[in-house]
Amino acid sequence: VELVPITTAGDADRTRPIDRLGERGVFAKAVQTAVLEDRAALAVHSYKDLPTEPTPDLVVAAVPPRADARDALVAGRYGSLADLPRAARVGTGSTRRAAQLARVRPDLRVVPLRGSVGTRVAKVRDGDIEATVMAVAGLQRAGLGDAISVILEPPEFLPAPAQGALAVEVAAARSDLVDLVGAIDDRVARVTSAAERAFLHELQGGCSLPAGALATVEGDRLRLQAGVFGSGEAVPVVVTGALDEAEALGRQAGARVLAAAPSS
Repeated sequence: VELVPITTAGDADRTRPIDRLGERGVFAKAVQTAVLEDRAALAVHSYKDLPTEPTPDLVVAAVPPRADARDALVAGRYGSLADLPRAARVGTGSTRRAAQLARVRPDLRVVPLRGSVGTRVAKVRDGDIEATVMAVAGLQRAGLGDAISVILEPPEFLPAPAQGALAVEVAAARSDLVDLVGAIDDRVARVTSAAERAFLHELQGGCSLPAGALATVEGDRLRLQAGVFGSGEAVPVVVTGALDEAEALGRQAGARVLAAAPSS
């Protein structure tokens, strides 16, 4: 395997919050272009970074087994959110995480924080901030799982849709690659991600609040917890159904949230 290094818009600009970079797919577009231009055969994404609208001429050939989807608090000597001192500085570039923090600890000071996993952990260890909230999967993949102070559990903290999952994209015309890469596809990872992403896609019709979602599988049933957050409030929803209804369940959850959300 030859790795093809790609610098994305999200990598190049590490100062502005992601939601202010002005385009969707800031961590995906340049990688997708490499496949479309035949500079790479496969594109591997953090699935949560992939736009919910399909990209013409590309197909997600595999969603490998999913890592831990939850968020974690990295807080150095502090063992939990409750242990953080009043007005503690918590770094994050995610409006979803900031909104969920505000519901639990409205006294905390959320400060903008971007950069690599190691950079963000170092900000805590160096005392620049008291804590940060990051994906468990990202910390573990970077070999920094020991930095986790506590895992933030749903439903109080819902992760980004498809967090912890990878998506392997190939050119739709390359049926040989679609079949080959399909060997690493994991059904549970695919259906849970599909439900969460369908929820997020449904919200694009009129809801701009930060969104979180987590689908779990028990036997042949899928359970989706989802919600939008803002101004210290939450609009939560839980739906259940058959595995082959994953996308429909996501759309149903999105429609219910939109119907319940206060009009802006």
